[in-house]
Amino acid sequence: MRILDGCRITYETASYDDDGEHELERGAAESIAVKMGIDPRKVFKTIVMRTETKELCVFCQSAVSEINLKKARTAAGAKEIAPVKPEELPALTGYIRGGCSPLGMKKLFRTFIDSGALEYDKVYVSAGVRGEQIIISPKDLVKATNAVVCDLILE
Repeated sequence: MRILDGCRITYETASYDDDGEHELERGAAESIAVKMGIDPRKVFKTIVMRTETKELCVFCQSAVSEINLKKARTAAGAKEIAPVKPEELPALTGYIRGGCSPLGMKKLFRTFIDSGALEYDKVYVSAGVRGEQIIISPKDLVKATNAVVCDLILE
């Protein structure tokens, strides 16, 4: 939120009761949307991936979609790409699984946001802790993260 404040970007926050559902393999972000009473297509999960050159890249996509690894590789210009293990996230990003935000990681990583975000006036992303979401214009999120907008969805 300090980054957004520093960029003079308007945003809101919303809280939800965190009951540890982030331990689920899939569906946690969609479950958050249900708890908050919002359209799950507007909740964007953050996925950190590592390329064959060990570069970390950040991908944001709707909670209701699965990432297309081929599209992620193409966007990153990588030959190989795979998700970072949840236990590695804190040391690499400063965040834990379920609280990983595309904003404010330990380092500035290349970020890619699915083009579907631009269909909405506002999207929800993690505020960096479980139980807290940032509500932001997708264009402002792109600006704040210096992201590339591209198609990432598995069809």
